[in-house]
Amino acid sequence: MKPLYLATTIAFLLSSLPAMAASLSEVAGVAEDDMLKLRSGPGLGYRVVVGLPNGTIVRNYGCDRVGGTPWCKVSLRDVRQLKGYVSGHYLKDR
Repeated sequence: MKPLYLATTIAFLLSSLPAMAASLSEVAGVAEDDMLKLRSGPGLGYRVVVGLPNGTIVRNYGCDRVGGTPWCKVSLRDVRQLKGYVSGHYLKDR
């Protein structure tokens, strides 16, 4: 099979898969002088990417429990390239 044909076939198959559903959530319950840490992985041991203040809207792709804490995979609503994990304790459904 020719490489270009194979690459085109793979690209077509991947593009026809349904996108991972996301719901909108809002950051809430963070202390006024603090921010919710968006981390590179699901847990406190991962690097902090950015801080999110209360009211920030994120796309929530789902949560899993790690060490008793729900860690949710999110991206910013308006900047989808900015992705990471936050504690689900500080998200409320929109």
